[in-house]
Amino acid sequence: MSSPKSLGDHIKILRILVSRDLKVRYSSSFLGYLWTVIDPLASALIYYMLFVVIFKRSDAGYSPYFLFLLSGILPWQWFNAAVSESTRALTSQALLVKSTNLPRVLWVLRLVLSKGVEFLLSMPVLVLFWVIYYFQGHAHLDWEVVYLPIGLLLQAALCLGVGLILAPVTVIVTDMQPLIRIVLRILFYLTPIIFTLNHVPEWLRLIFYANPMTGILEFYRAGLFPNPVNWNSVLSGVVGTAILLGLGWLIFSRMEKTVLKEI
Repeated sequence: MSSPKSLGDHIKILRILVSRDLKVRYSSSFLGYLWTVIDPLASALIYYMLFVVIFKRSDAGYSPYFLFLLSGILPWQWFNAAVSESTRALTSQALLVKSTNLPRVLWVLRLVLSKGVEFLLSMPVLVLFWVIYYFQGHAHLDWEVVYLPIGLLLQAALCLGVGLILAPVTVIVTDMQPLIRIVLRILFYLTPIIFTLNHVPEWLRLIFYANPMTGILEFYRAGLFPNPVNWNSVLSGVVGTAILLGLGWLIFSRMEKTVLKEI
């Protein structure tokens, strides 16, 4: 396993890998960048129609509810894509992983960063709807919006930690990929994306607090809504992220030689 210092020596290569992923992502599609915003917009519209139009439950989240949905769905798409792709981080680039002396962690980190860039490219959609609601007198903004970069760093660390666990494990256990897809579907509803924590029964909230994305979403939504930040969930998110990152680094380093033999 490479040390943090040696990883710093490969920043240029990492930038090239991330750039390559983005070019492949956008050049191979007719709509290109538009897919980055169409998917979250469609998802937000579906849940808006379901909760507001059909069930008349706009109080499921903060107001304005559509802005609340976007502020949860956009970060979730980054997490979902990074975790899903990390299951193939080593196998999809098997020849390069084996034949180069690059730190193998770069192949996971490149996915986290490329999906993170896609997330940043989708953020103008959130800003656009905030501006629309602001001029309608429904949007809110205060100094707590400065927590946003902290949320970005935490989510990047979380995605990297989970990716470092899954990348080597899925090489050994091939059935992990379909299992991860199922787990991600369940985890979506165990994250306060389409509703707030106060709608969750007390006996179930411990599971939501154990999910680091719960605390991370607090940073994304801070400043956009007048509701106070839930610092209990933030603390749980920080601790959970640190544990997963440390565990991921340990598992990846222990399994690296075994994985190289398998691929």
